[in-house]
Amino acid sequence: MKNLFFVFICLISAISFAQKVKVLDQETGKGVKNVTVFNEVNTISLSTDDDGFIDISSIKENEIIFFSHLSYAVYRIKKSLLVNQDFIVYLTKESEELDEVVISSFKKDEKSKRIAEQIAVLSTKDIQKISPQTSADLLAAIPGIKVQKSQFGGGSPVIRGMESNRVLLVVDGVRMNNAIYRKGHLQNSITLSPNLLDKTEVIFGPSSVIYGSDALGGVIHYYTKTPKLSEETTVKSELFSRFSTVNQEVATSVSAEVSFSNWASFTSISYSNFGDLRAGENRNHGFTDWGKVFYYSENVNGNYAENPTPNSDPNLLRNTGYNQTDFLQKFYVPLSKNTDLKINLQYSTSSDIQRFDRLNELKDVTDTSSLKFAEWYYGPQKRFLLSTQLLINPDKNWLESGTITTAYQNIQESRIQRKFGNLDRSYREETVNIFSVNGDFYVPITEDKTRILSYGFEVAYNDVGSNSYGKTLNISNHEIVGFSNDFKVQSRYPDGGSSFLTSAVYVDYRQDLSPKSTLNTGIRFTNTHKNATWIDETFLDFESLTLSRNNSAVTATIGYVYKPTRNWQLNSVLSSGFRSPNIDDIGRVREKSGNVTIPNIMVDPEFAYNAEIGILKYFNKRKFRLGANIYYTLLNNYIQRDFVYNADGSVKQVEFDGEFGNAVNNQNKGNAYISGYTLNYLGKISKTINTAGFITYTKGRTYDTEEPLSSIPPLFGQFEINYAKEKIELGAVFRFNNKKDITDFNFTEGIDNHDLTPIVDANATDDVNKFYGTPSWMTFGVNGSYNVNKNLSLQARLDNILDEHYIEFASGVSSPGRNLSVSLMANF
Repeated sequence: MKNLFFVFICLISAISFAQKVKVLDQETGKGVKNVTVFNEVNTISLSTDDDGFIDISSIKENEIIFFSHLSYAVYRIKKSLLVNQDFIVYLTKESEELDEVVISSFKKDEKSKRIAEQIAVLSTKDIQKISPQTSADLLAAIPGIKVQKSQFGGGSPVIRGMESNRVLLVVDGVRMNNAIYRKGHLQNSITLSPNLLDKTEVIFGPSSVIYGSDALGGVIHYYTKTPKLSEETTVKSELFSRFSTVNQEVATSVSAEVSFSNWASFTSISYSNFGDLRAGENRNHGFTDWGKVFYYSENVNGNYAENPTPNSDPNLLRNTGYNQTDFLQKFYVPLSKNTDLKINLQYSTSSDIQRFDRLNELKDVTDTSSLKFAEWYYGPQKRFLLSTQLLINPDKNWLESGTITTAYQNIQESRIQRKFGNLDRSYREETVNIFSVNGDFYVPITEDKTRILSYGFEVAYNDVGSNSYGKTLNISNHEIVGFSNDFKVQSRYPDGGSSFLTSAVYVDYRQDLSPKSTLNTGIRFTNTHKNATWIDETFLDFESLTLSRNNSAVTATIGYVYKPTRNWQLNSVLSSGFRSPNIDDIGRVREKSGNVTIPNIMVDPEFAYNAEIGILKYFNKRKFRLGANIYYTLLNNYIQRDFVYNADGSVKQVEFDGEFGNAVNNQNKGNAYISGYTLNYLGKISKTINTAGFITYTKGRTYDTEEPLSSIPPLFGQFEINYAKEKIELGAVFRFNNKKDITDFNFTEGIDNHDLTPIVDANATDDVNKFYGTPSWMTFGVNGSYNVNKNLSLQARLDNILDEHYIEFASGVSSPGRNLSVSLMANF
């Protein structure tokens, strides 16, 4: 009898245990506490414990169960089906109603319907579908972003008419912008393979309250893949491989995730090899020779050629190929129930990257064989990042959660150049070491989280080293056999060393004023301190060889979200931003197109004051969305490169690398404005068909001279339609770009590269009549994927089907012609 009683008790215990469900975070694999669990008729309401467990034995087998949490999408399932999932429920932060959960705007998970700023999110699935060759190409697919390229191994994103050091790049909570981010065009956005990304978020407009200096046009936040925990030991691996015809690209990425109950690891390495790019052949813009390469330099990879070499195929853009390797290692370790640790190691390096636009620069525009440079290339661009993130969740009245991020970065870049008819080769090498720590903390003031206070701090120190030297080549039988002489070369930045220190604190407050409205406010104080020491006095117009200067700024934002009905949302934002001059602004020396940039230590911060309105309208049970964002940004004390004049009013002439040029430097001006709009739509036409599209318009002018601002793209847009059913996905994409008239180019700074647009009158004495501007263009492409099984999928894209020739605004290299890419993705 006792034995029967014991068996009965065990049976009851087993049944009881079988009714326990564990609720886990889809991203981390950790249990989620305080998840509300209820049945469809709402007669039973339960909550998960601190470990994510919930006993659902009181709910009937045929009932529908709902799992609800503020930070996650609602999950529903029939109770009887839970046995097929081993009684485990994963909650995801992706919503089925087009309301993404984003992190970047508050550095904390928040639904987009409570955020006033314009936000764009690309998920892992989006990235896989786009299948970009570089992360710069990925950004070009985001509504409202235009990407400039001076060489194929580059990509400078433009957001709301601002780029380079006016746009903030962030990876895993660590700012990538450093003390030598320049005004012009940058290629740093490609130093992270898209295959390593979990998602990308973009905040449009000034975001200096949360992110500090540089976030004038917006913030681009890359999130790399993170391992998650598992109740049982699991090992997952993934292989990605792609081949593209337009530049003979071969890209391979291999990753492995190892998960345990108390720690997890993710390792990934990606290698991409790009051959020379082929431009489109159909020149419907009417300029027969524009963008063709008739002569090129064979002085690459240690070769020596005394004269330019004729190109047998002018549509093949010689000196555009390169390769890149990216490595990611992440560890995720729960230190306790309330504390987690993430360790993040990233390394990126490339081959030499030829500066295509400079290698095609002519001494005489009427003679295509008169190339100026025999060599002009970037040495391997190296980026190293080591960071730790401590995620704390004390769940106290004064602090619910927080993140403390410490990071070390080492950036190495170099520029090597030599002119035809000269054996002197110059080297300029830069190294930046960056140490940073920032904390972001989150405090709900009310239990229902309708009132939330966030606060944080940031400290970042940049140490900049700039080295330069020259060597004279020894040539024998048309080969470089060594060097015969060393000579002095002007350094790019202060040759005695320089540093840049940023420290800041911020407070952010969010309150739901009613079920229909949310108010967001914030304020930030930032102080920057820079030191620079020069040894060489050649280009100095000031007495002291040492600079020590402080700048500080207070920025604020207020945003309001109003939802009069479930299907309407109105957003409004007033915000300010600033950018403190960095070492590049005050101390750079370089030459381009006959202009020599020289130091100016008296540059002050520039400020942006922004007002914008956003409208969202949902249709068809919120499965379809139309949106519009209209903004106006006032730039005050804006920084622009301009000529340096002598006392008699003439432009100052300076010597650089043996030639004289016009002296220019960065200067503060008065007021300017940038205004524009983005119209977009996104939604499901049916269960199998979805569509998306956008149109973006931007205008920028100075108030004093009415001169166009640099980096203002013409009207552009994209429309796509996609079909998905079972194992097959198909899609079509249409992209277009309006003409940018030559009168809308900024000639003063040279950033717009108006001299690289088609020539309409070579004999004209002024640029307005000499050059055409950027012609309009449109392309059409298709794509498709097939899931062979749950472990193997194939994907193909055919872009620029009509093989149109076009060049993106301000770019120095033609865009790809017709391109077929084929990808394979396998999971093991």
